[in-house]
Amino acid sequence: MTTKNIIRIVLILLVITVNIGCDQFSKKIVKRSVLPYETIHVFNDHLTVTRVENSGAFLSAGDSMSKASKQIFLTLIPILAMLLGLFYLFLKPVSGNMLIGLCFVIGGGVGNLFDRMLYGSVTDFLYVKFGIFQTGIFNMADVSIMTGMFLAVLQFFIKKDPSQ
Repeated sequence: MTTKNIIRIVLILLVITVNIGCDQFSKKIVKRSVLPYETIHVFNDHLTVTRVENSGAFLSAGDSMSKASKQIFLTLIPILAMLLGLFYLFLKPVSGNMLIGLCFVIGGGVGNLFDRMLYGSVTDFLYVKFGIFQTGIFNMADVSIMTGMFLAVLQFFIKKDPSQ
C-alpha cells in the first residue's frame, strides 16, 4: 500500500468521523438542554429547535412497522449499505464530489444508526420554515446525508472532459 493510499484512507475516515461527531455532539446538547417536544425559536419562526424521538426513518417513515421489520429495514439493510459504501470508497478510484458525498452519507447514516441501535430511536430537533418552504424535524445526520446525496448527484452533472 502506497503512502498516497494510506493518506486517502485516513482522510476518508476523518471526514466520516467528523460527520458522526457533529451529529452526536449536537444530539447530546439537545438531549441535555431541551425537553421532549419543547420548542425553542432560534431565528423567529424560521428556525426552531424541537426535540422529538423518531423510531422510524427519515420523516418518521416506517414508524408503524413491527419491531422485526424495523430491525431489517432500519438497521440491517442500512448497515449493509454503509459497509458496501466503505468498500467502494476504499477499492475504487472515487474522487471529488462523489468521494466527499459518499463520506457524508456514510457518516450521517452511522450517526443515526448509532442512535437507533443504542436508544431505539433517533433524536431529531431542527425545523426550518421560510415562506411556503418548510421541512420536517430533522438532525445533523440528516443534513450530512442530504448534503452527501446532493454532492454525489452533482458529480454526475460535472463533465470530466471539457470536449464532451
